[in-house]
Amino acid sequence: MKRYNRKSAVRETIEAVVIALLIAIVIRTFVIQAFKIPSGSMIPTLQIGDHLLVNKFLLGTPVDIPFTDIHLFNMPGLRKPRRSDVIVFKYPEDPGKDFIKRVIGIEGDKIESRNKAIFVNGRKLVEPYVRYVDSYINPGCQATAGMESPNCRRDNFGPLTVPEGKVFVMGDNRDSSYDSRYWGFVDLDIIKGKAIIIYWSWDGDETWVRFNRIGRIIR
Repeated sequence: MKRYNRKSAVRETIEAVVIALLIAIVIRTFVIQAFKIPSGSMIPTLQIGDHLLVNKFLLGTPVDIPFTDIHLFNMPGLRKPRRSDVIVFKYPEDPGKDFIKRVIGIEGDKIESRNKAIFVNGRKLVEPYVRYVDSYINPGCQATAGMESPNCRRDNFGPLTVPEGKVFVMGDNRDSSYDSRYWGFVDLDIIKGKAIIIYWSWDGDETWVRFNRIGRIIR
């Protein structure tokens, strides 16, 4: 009887662990996933060392075999990305990397930058979340230069229209972000989710926890 009870307890423990792992995999694949910020392209909204939770259910997400780059299918979301959403997506030029940026333009929007100011459908965006590190404007660049001119893309580009099934994204650290100005639009199919909250923040230089950032909603 004791041997039977011992085997039963071991079996129950194994079953509980397996079920817990399956639930964790399902949650990570379809609902919420954790991400870490490795660069400063979204300063001041996000700092290097911030750890985020990303809602995958809201916008839909590409479903891959866990811990691999093997793509299975795309899960539809409740809605499409909206302007100002902070999203995580597969970097178009290297799908093995994840990028995080802010949505500036959605399908059909006409985007233009004139000396750092962003215009969407002819209206200047009010962007309280943006940081500029300098007041320098690339000399000789005009707003009509378009995205084909690499030297002008940072401060002046467009007008250009966001195609169907894509979004235009930019980093909040506007003068130090590698984004849609340089490599183009983001397909809706490679968006992994919307960043929702900072659950942990660690300053690698100071090796100290930034308690004032934990629990901050990402807007």
